Amino acid sequence: MTTILHGNILHAPRFGEVSAIPKGYLAAEDGALTYVGETLPEQYQGLPVEDWGDRLILPSFADLHLHAPQYVMLGMGMDLPLLDWLNTYTFRTEARFADGDFARKVYRKLARELIAWGTTRVVMFSSIHTEATWILMEELEAAGVTGYVGKVNMDRNSSPDYQETCEESLRETERWLDGCHFAHVRPILTPRFTPSCSDGLMAGLGKLARERNLPVQSHLSENRGEVAWVKELHPDCGRYWETYAKFGLWKKGTLMAHCVHSDQAEQAAMAEAGVVAVHCAASNVNICSGTAPVRQLVDRGVWVALGSDIAGGDQLSMAANVVLTIRASKVKAMETGAPFLTVPEAWYLGTTAGHRYFGGGEGFALGGRLHAMVVDDSALPPPARELSLQERLERSLYLMEKDCIAAVYSDGRRVK
Repeated sequence: MTTILHGNILHAPRFGEVSAIPKGYLAAEDGALTYVGETLPEQYQGLPVEDWGDRLILPSFADLHLHAPQYVMLGMGMDLPLLDWLNTYTFRTEARFADGDFARKVYRKLARELIAWGTTRVVMFSSIHTEATWILMEELEAAGVTGYVGKVNMDRNSSPDYQETCEESLRETERWLDGCHFAHVRPILTPRFTPSCSDGLMAGLGKLARERNLPVQSHLSENRGEVAWVKELHPDCGRYWETYAKFGLWKKGTLMAHCVHSDQAEQAAMAEAGVVAVHCAASNVNICSGTAPVRQLVDRGVWVALGSDIAGGDQLSMAANVVLTIRASKVKAMETGAPFLTVPEAWYLGTTAGHRYFGGGEGFALGGRLHAMVVDDSALPPPARELSLQERLERSLYLMEKDCIAAVYSDGRRVK
């Protein structure tokens, strides 16, 4: 199947750069990009073209950190610090997902909302429940969302009605893995964070990661209280990251959300191992965790992408999270004097940097899968003059509503 799009094409081939092709063409064959340019090549002449006129054709968004069961508690507990927020709201909410019917209802709406906001690639935490995690994967698959989902592992320091034993957690994880047979949504191992996982559980997950060649996601240095707690639990580890490394969970491609309080040594360890930092600007401010040093992470060679981190974050829209990333970096700039992130830089983190985790190239790179969205900015306040495509992109990111997103393509399929 050949898909041809015509319109104003913008993408981020490199950090800080925007490539714009006015009234250009984008072609994909069986979901893989085969052409991006100004004129339609001869081999495509006569084939159907989806003509989007003056609209913007952009890469879709990639959200590399969100907690699916927390979708139902968006905007709640925002005055609490992290550990209090977990105990007051999060664990009791996630416990509800033992009910498969409830999980189905919530996850179907979440999956459709992601597509409506132009997010086609995700890395998600589910709950501790095997059946609910399969339901989440099914609903994402049905809606056209691609990526990774993890059954959460936690055998300590939770509420009594939301905690596994070590043996139960590992047994259910293997049962869950054996039942994952989805075309576009794959499994990822998910120790919630070090305080929630005993040494035995971490060791078992490390063994699974090695034996099944599975990726890993968790949290790192989000909150000062959390960091101090980890030191008490693991006095043999000088830094938080070592609590993952000693069990084989710190490796190339491991996703670590937040990294707000990662010092220079921890940042260097991330860069050396190929660990990915997932910046969650909204959550870090909402739960008063701090402001992550994104510029410093990037300068040290750490791969950084963005996450909504619902429901610590309150915005499912990744356009909003790109803007919040810029604002958080400006706060950091006022504190430290470091340059804040520009619109092209933050947009790169919310699109290309995330898509690369799934094997995507730099922007609309040939050979990559088609993950795109069409944005109609004509309903935004009328400008006083004609705007450049880059200016239209900036306004769209700051002002985007769901109604602005006219079409979404995921893995070559039109899903909206």
